[in-house]
Amino acid sequence: MPRATSIDALRANIDRIDEKLLALLNRRARLAVAIGERKRRTQHTVYTPDREKRIIQRLLTVNRGPLKADNVRPIFREIMSACLSLEKPLRVACLGPLGTFSHQAVRAQFGSASTVAPVDSIDAVFDEVEHRHADYGVVPVENSTEGKVAATLDRFVTSPLIIKAEVLLRVEQCLLSRSGRAADVRRVVSHPQSLAQCRQWLAQQLPRAPQIEAASNAQAAEAARRDPHAAAIAGRIAAEQYGLKIIAASIQDLVHNCTRFLVISPDGVGEPSGDDKTSLLLSLRHQAGALHRVLKPLADNGVSISTIESRPLKERAWEYLFFLDLVGHVQEPRVVKALAAVHERCLLLKVLGSYPSAPGPV
Repeated sequence: MPRATSIDALRANIDRIDEKLLALLNRRARLAVAIGERKRRTQHTVYTPDREKRIIQRLLTVNRGPLKADNVRPIFREIMSACLSLEKPLRVACLGPLGTFSHQAVRAQFGSASTVAPVDSIDAVFDEVEHRHADYGVVPVENSTEGKVAATLDRFVTSPLIIKAEVLLRVEQCLLSRSGRAADVRRVVSHPQSLAQCRQWLAQQLPRAPQIEAASNAQAAEAARRDPHAAAIAGRIAAEQYGLKIIAASIQDLVHNCTRFLVISPDGVGEPSGDDKTSLLLSLRHQAGALHRVLKPLADNGVSISTIESRPLKERAWEYLFFLDLVGHVQEPRVVKALAAVHERCLLLKVLGSYPSAPGPV
């Protein structure tokens, strides 16, 4: 009885705290609605990832536990998502179908209060946002093992959209089925790339199960939903989307495989968050040392380059465009000075966006 009474007393305290939390969350929501009304009157953008990053950074600074940073981030992501939906419900386009890693990236960045609009290609994501059928888009740009996504880079050449934020998503492959029991599995269904990423685990754990290729992991999850003896390899969000259970998680052979996604937007460049990246598109003269001359002002002004990638110009053989990611924001004086010098030394300089750096894989 003393132990039961003690638990009851603790639970009563939790109930009172929950009521206070709910009251505070509703107070926060009312403030968000008031901010949304002022944004509409002044034509400010609703979604401000720089502000969201500063909120999270401040909360992590004052957090004393026992909640860890990995607990705090998703809690406040959902709080901000719910409040943002009161300002304006957001429609976000991504490469479909639902249940893919692109869908998971949208959830990680915008929370569950956003509406996900799946489309069938990266070009279609850009089209949805450019034609204002979606407020924002999320597109893959780079994988840590497979490299750059050419379709995304090529579309930035002609698109007026800018990069508003980035998301680093850990590619965690899970084995999913209706029952959640490995003993029920007679065959494994997934996209060829996912099957290849889990080759060693499958050979050790399910050596006799035939591997069946699907057009997407979402299609594989749909197959597992229909067939009690099929298991799908897909992300966690596919289990939620298709009502499946996780037999085993993190079955990929490379545990640190990550994909970088970009949030694309018709909005202007946001304010500095204090930890930002700037993405550029450059076209250079076809001369010896042209790239060195363009990069030198960056080094002279202490601006670091985090990535650089070349893509062929489709209109002219053997000429190339360069995509660069810089550390810093276009409003920082050192970046302003460096880009002014870069602009004088290249044929084309296009700022694709300045946006908060992702804190790490989610």
